[in-house]
Amino acid sequence: MSVPRSTTTRRYDLTDRTQKFADNVRLFCSQIPKTIAEPEDLKQVKRSSGSVGANYIEANEALGKADFLMRCRICLKEAKESAFWLRMIHVEHHSSLEIERQRLTSEAEQFVRIFCTIIRRVNENK
Repeated sequence: MSVPRSTTTRRYDLTDRTQKFADNVRLFCSQIPKTIAEPEDLKQVKRSSGSVGANYIEANEALGKADFLMRCRICLKEAKESAFWLRMIHVEHHSSLEIERQRLTSEAEQFVRIFCTIIRRVNENK
């Protein structure tokens, strides 16, 4: 049985999007002068941003619906955590960094909405 094309395309788009998010967070963190941000905050946001994509890959290889839901819940948790750590990084006095921080925070918040929707829809179809 083949997966409908639109579902497959969306899944791979989200895989690419979560990876690009992690890449962009790493690039953003590398551009912040060490005197501005708390190093532990940068480590935390890099970890959580990468975990969104890694767990989404795991979700797509799930052994069943329960495993898929658990991985999506982890994606949701890591997206929330990424948004939190991004808000903890204060770069207001560096306009280009602040614009990027806001963009990345928005992306993390979009992932929260996406994974909430996925979880809700899977639960509705039980």
